[in-house]
Amino acid sequence: MIRVDSQTVEPTQTVQSPSAAGRLKPNSLGVLGILFFVLSAQAPLTGIAGAVPIAVAIGNGAGAPAAYAAVGAVILLFSVGFVAMGRHVVDAGAFYTYIGKGLGRPIGSGSAGVALFAYCAVQAAMYGLYGFIVSGLVEQYTGLSAPWWVWVLVTMVIVQILGAAGIEMGAKILAVFVLAEFSILFVFALVTLFKGGGPEGLGFAHSFSPHAALQGAPGVALMFAVASMFGFEATAIYGEEAREPRRTVPRATYLSVMVVTVFFAFTSWMLVSAHGASNATATAGKALESGDATSWVFAPITAQFGGWAGDALPILLTTSLFAGVLAFHNSANRYLFSLGRDGLLPRGLTAVNRRHSPWVAGGVQTVISLVLVMPFALLGKDPVLSLFSWFSGVAVLAVMLLYFLTSVSVVVFFRRERLDTRAWNTLIAPVLGALGIAGAIWLILANFTTLIGGDQDTAMWLELTVPAVLVLGVIAARLTRGRAMADV
Repeated sequence: MIRVDSQTVEPTQTVQSPSAAGRLKPNSLGVLGILFFVLSAQAPLTGIAGAVPIAVAIGNGAGAPAAYAAVGAVILLFSVGFVAMGRHVVDAGAFYTYIGKGLGRPIGSGSAGVALFAYCAVQAAMYGLYGFIVSGLVEQYTGLSAPWWVWVLVTMVIVQILGAAGIEMGAKILAVFVLAEFSILFVFALVTLFKGGGPEGLGFAHSFSPHAALQGAPGVALMFAVASMFGFEATAIYGEEAREPRRTVPRATYLSVMVVTVFFAFTSWMLVSAHGASNATATAGKALESGDATSWVFAPITAQFGGWAGDALPILLTTSLFAGVLAFHNSANRYLFSLGRDGLLPRGLTAVNRRHSPWVAGGVQTVISLVLVMPFALLGKDPVLSLFSWFSGVAVLAVMLLYFLTSVSVVVFFRRERLDTRAWNTLIAPVLGALGIAGAIWLILANFTTLIGGDQDTAMWLELTVPAVLVLGVIAARLTRGRAMADV
């Protein structure tokens, strides 16, 4: 049993406080505000419509929902140590601060580069899919034809403005988008459940039995489940802006993991049921062959609710991607802000506006997005098959490495500092989580070519970028050793 508040250990002098160089606005977010940022980063409709059909078609078929449940269990184990560390370290840098506390400044700095790379890469990936969908919708409804990257550039400006407007404004906008996409998917799932499922019934055993979970290529399904669910760690990034962070962040972390796990496992199960367990793999394969994997998800929802749903879903997919882009913008600019405050990047990144938003860091993050996206536009690359596939794959690999390093750091930190003696929270759960994450990394590497939809050479170069960024971060730490990094 995982207990959020039992045996609460009061943090001591190890809590990291913002320096005078810059301070984010405190007491701005509650549990639900942080939850909406996490759910937006995971872009639920994008994860369901984009990943589930692929997991069913080339993974373990009707057993794909079990993969989401398994990944959720591993992430929940990881969260126990993550939360335990968060009680003693509150900083917008989250991952790199946690890793630095346990494994030392150089590895922490390297992980900072990996985290920033992961968030910017996944945001760029989302921009690719977003631009493709928006250009199609605009042409469909207005007749105006423009390249996908035009709409991406316009959206970058909007995201920059919203990011600078303050964290509360961002949370309110995301809440509307997340509730809309969550509602239609969850209501569809509930209606299907109460109707007794599809043509073959609910088929619980066909999706969650050990035989179903291990059939076909379960590693591929697990890989896409991981890709759909990362982003929950943003709970710690907003700790500095949270109300009562030592209470709010743990609750938001556990709540986000459980909500996301239940949502993906339940919704994917009802989609399999709607198609029929024996037909799910074949119908998902046909959807992939048609070039529109989303039809496997949209068709049963439209059949359930009528034609209006078919018109609304592509629009909701667009807002889902926009919400994800905004959420990752906020996560990445807080990393830049924290790195500037700790002396690893120029201090100018710590500048905040009158709303206490890191507007300079936000501007730099937008420029990074532009640098990542525009080469694909200039070279005429496909925004989905290249930009979205490549960067989403490498972002998943990068963030899983961060999960693993954080789990190891938690164990080392609490063995050394002895600030929390709860064996489950500081040793057993983190070790189990690290083992599960290591297995997921192995599966991701073994199936990376499938994940990115490219060839082996491209996969190899993308894989190498992650350790390369880690090494560059370590070198940067060595070069800036003379600068103080608070409390490391």
